[in-house]
Amino acid sequence: MTNIAILAGNIGQDPETRTTQGGTGITHFTLATSRPRYSEGRVVRDENGYRVQDTEWHRVIAFNGVGKTVQEHCSKGMKVLVEGRIHYTKWTDQQGNDRYGTEIIAESVTFLTRAKQTENGEGQRDFDDDIPF
Repeated sequence: MTNIAILAGNIGQDPETRTTQGGTGITHFTLATSRPRYSEGRVVRDENGYRVQDTEWHRVIAFNGVGKTVQEHCSKGMKVLVEGRIHYTKWTDQQGNDRYGTEIIAESVTFLTRAKQTENGEGQRDFDDDIPF
């Protein structure tokens, strides 16, 4: 069996990166996806006739090269396509309660909108059109 997750959505916060003691880069960000709301098998519409959307938030983790690229080129609000796998975690909190979490481990991230600006060697900002993927 295969564990595959494919999500397209908007980045909810600027990515944050940390490095483990072993030198592995771990980049975290949230991704918002939307879907139409249904009631009794029909799409729910608001008073203006527009479809009502439900938003779901996903925690995404990218390691090493993928994480570095996300950190350098992505920012809040960008549309991206994340391909990876679902990962479940379990831990015990300070009160001794079992806690559970779900995250998406990104194997690739494709930009669906233009990447954020980066500074070139002359201190000017330009868009990076040759993003390595």
